[in-house]
Amino acid sequence: MKNIKTFIVLILVILLYSCEDVVNVDLEESKPRLVVEASIIWRKDTSGKDQIIKLTTTAPFFDTIIPPAKDARVEIFSESGVTYEFDEVDPGIYRNNNFNVELNATYILNIEYKNELYTATEKFKPVVQLEEITQTQNGGFNGDEYELKGYYTDPAEETNYYLFRFTFEDLSIQIYDDEFTNGNRTFAYFSKEDLEPGNEVNFEIQGISEQFYNYLYILSSQAGDSNGGPFQTQPTTVRGNIVNTTNPDNFAFGYFRLSQSDDLTYKIQ
Repeated sequence: MKNIKTFIVLILVILLYSCEDVVNVDLEESKPRLVVEASIIWRKDTSGKDQIIKLTTTAPFFDTIIPPAKDARVEIFSESGVTYEFDEVDPGIYRNNNFNVELNATYILNIEYKNELYTATEKFKPVVQLEEITQTQNGGFNGDEYELKGYYTDPAEETNYYLFRFTFEDLSIQIYDDEFTNGNRTFAYFSKEDLEPGNEVNFEIQGISEQFYNYLYILSSQAGDSNGGPFQTQPTTVRGNIVNTTNPDNFAFGYFRLSQSDDLTYKIQ
């Protein structure tokens, strides 16, 4: 009887496997679009002259290689009338090593790619000093995780938006506005369960525009609990400030922004 039961189970397993079908997913492939990574960052302790813009294109869903957008013409025009040409130093990587920073000035990005003109306009946003980082050890579910706070003083009587970048093992970001902290000394907060004495965490604060803040807010809201960051595949199309003036329907992804930054590195005690 035991052997008969074993035989019946084997037959059922074989039948179940024989009923499986291979499902081929036929995904519709759209025309590749331009993707622009144009973050002009000026760290306070540097000249800000060396700047890079990265251009790629979208690829089919299952592709693992991101195609570079080669042979484009990339220029930035300053409010004072200076033109900065970016040379292609590697496929899709465009560089200018003589960029001049003018805080609060307006800059225009022009990209000519495959006989189409893409453009974007943004102001160079200043940022306050990152003053100090403090630590406590009462965070997390059990109240024994290290917590770090990076302090800064928000300017009064003006609206400000901030991007914080925290680097420890990987990169995480947070965005802040001063709706409830205008003119006050406040902080950005970072904690991770595997922090331990001797670890170093880098805090970086960047000044950003309201438009870029809203862009990042939408991306982070769509990422939700997946915590995939602002550059993962999104459930709906989120467009930045890059406009195709030749063919508006062939819009680009990405954003052009200019930010001053300040940073501090802290070692866990």
